[in-house]
Amino acid sequence: MESKGKLYLIPSPLGDNDPAEVIPGPVLESLQGFRIFIAEEIRTVRRYLSKAGLKGKIGELEFHELNEHTGQAQIESYLSLFEDGNDVALISEAGLPAVADPGAQLVALAHKHGIEVIPATGPSSLMLALMGSGMNGQCFAFCGYLPAKSDERKSRLKAIEKISASAHQTQIFIETPYRNDALMKDILDVCHPGTRICIAADLTLPEAYIRTLTVAEWKKENIAIGKRPCVFLLMA
Repeated sequence: MESKGKLYLIPSPLGDNDPAEVIPGPVLESLQGFRIFIAEEIRTVRRYLSKAGLKGKIGELEFHELNEHTGQAQIESYLSLFEDGNDVALISEAGLPAVADPGAQLVALAHKHGIEVIPATGPSSLMLALMGSGMNGQCFAFCGYLPAKSDERKSRLKAIEKISASAHQTQIFIETPYRNDALMKDILDVCHPGTRICIAADLTLPEAYIRTLTVAEWKKENIAIGKRPCVFLLMA
């Protein structure tokens, strides 16, 4: 019977860190053992691997792309990479692969086809933000991206605020960086003055910012988040 390789889920830094600052040593050491990588953005992973100690060896490696534009047939074709016992490393653009990340489709296929999945330790902007928010860490939900149109986004904000109030549940969501300030404006427009909002931006980086205030208090701050990777948390 032909042996199958394993799928390793390798975290990456959340920003332009030295990988050694945020990725455990054993995980960085394990990168030396992989020849095949599946990445959300190949250029980013090449840069990561160079910083992680593989500089000069990148040309010997095999890279495949898996992002929001990758079709199902292409993803299924990656199953052939595991033949002959080849292990494969899946790496996201930032943070944990397969969490708010299209790599989850490959992980699902691996389980379906009996390929062992091995997640490695690394930074999660969502969990770091929850840790630092002071909100309910025992009951929380990740809502992903909210609608891009303001009217739809406001309706969604009202809905998750209602859920938060009824379930005493922290609501976590993210936005494309260039819409951060538009999202914050909508939050301040429609949410209850006593609802707590946490803004967690550039986590693990020197310019990291994390602060929790009520909507009423944020209105006095005149906050400008800018185009930074940011996690929002809401607690009604």
